Amino acid sequence: MKKLVLGISGGLSFLIFLILLITTNQIIGAQDTQQMARRWSKENDAAQVSCFFAADSETTEDTILMFEHGIDSALTEASVVQESENPGARLWADAYSADGKITLSNNKTSVTADAIGIGGDFFLFHPLTLINGAYFSGNDLMQDYCVIDKDAAWQLFGSYDVAGMTVYISGIPHIVTGVVERPEGRLAEAAGLEGTLVYVSLETLETLGTSYGINHYEIVMPDPVTGFAYNHVKENLGKEENATEVVENSARYSLLSRLKLIGQFGVRSMNGKGIIYPYWENMARGYEDILMILTLLQLLTLLYPVILLLIAFIIWWRHKGWTLRDVRLKAKDKLERLIERLRAARAVKKGTGEPFSGESLPKEKSSGKRFRRRKKRRRKTFEDDFEEIEDFL
Repeated sequence: MKKLVLGISGGLSFLIFLILLITTNQIIGAQDTQQMARRWSKENDAAQVSCFFAADSETTEDTILMFEHGIDSALTEASVVQESENPGARLWADAYSADGKITLSNNKTSVTADAIGIGGDFFLFHPLTLINGAYFSGNDLMQDYCVIDKDAAWQLFGSYDVAGMTVYISGIPHIVTGVVERPEGRLAEAAGLEGTLVYVSLETLETLGTSYGINHYEIVMPDPVTGFAYNHVKENLGKEENATEVVENSARYSLLSRLKLIGQFGVRSMNGKGIIYPYWENMARGYEDILMILTLLQLLTLLYPVILLLIAFIIWWRHKGWTLRDVRLKAKDKLERLIERLRAARAVKKGTGEPFSGESLPKEKSSGKRFRRRKKRRRKTFEDDFEEIEDFL
């Protein structure tokens, strides 16, 4: 009865481990903002890296521009070249953004909302769910576009089908290119998504709204050697330890990273750098904590059946009817019998002995010089093999 209970409990523990493993993988796969490297390259040879700046770091577009100019040179030095025949193919893509406030209005009402001023390919890294319309790019020549969430769309127009409509920011018309679903839930609200949010160009935010300065940069680029992309960003944008933090997004949810996080429990939440993380980084860090707990539970639920199997093996080993010495002696006996057979066979071939155990060995017929040479080579190979076995014993 006791064995049955232990067996069932061990099986249930392993089943829970499998459920936790599947849940962990599903959570990781659902983090779109952390999966840009996988979307960018199917060969798994790219890395996504983010850099976060403190409010007093004074990072500007010129800072980003200087960094961008050095990327191609660094890749060339690492012997990374563009192999695609597509003229529009790129080796890397990046985005930067700033938090702030902005007021949108139309002929009927106005809305003051949290805003993110974007530059580069922001929506490649953050593929928000579109309810209507499309994204815009921070690289567009015209910067009079915006993407609004469904709350802003409802307050301004009483509808979500508003792509192509015009809103005014400080009297300047801007085209609404799309309406997005704002991430919801307890974790999203805790990350800073409790109110209306709109996305405008960095130029619009800085000239027509209130900007808190560029505080996020992210890039996806080739990673010819593990850590190449991370180190490049660290050395060129993240030099000031107290004012920046560099994160390799493509590796943050790996098993090794989660195990390291267990060792940093209670310490990693202490941030003395004055960095205000954007909502997507706050959510990513929240999921890191959740995954850390799930990983710890996985280890515990896997450890129990492993211990039971180990105990069962030890018990079986102690009560078995044979020992390793028995196995060794039996193997040695079989090998000695084989050697006796080989000796007898060699004696028969030389014509100095009788077939082993009364067995008659087939006689070979001579068919000329060619056959005799082949027979001689076979005899030599047989004798060499036999001598190697004797030497081994």
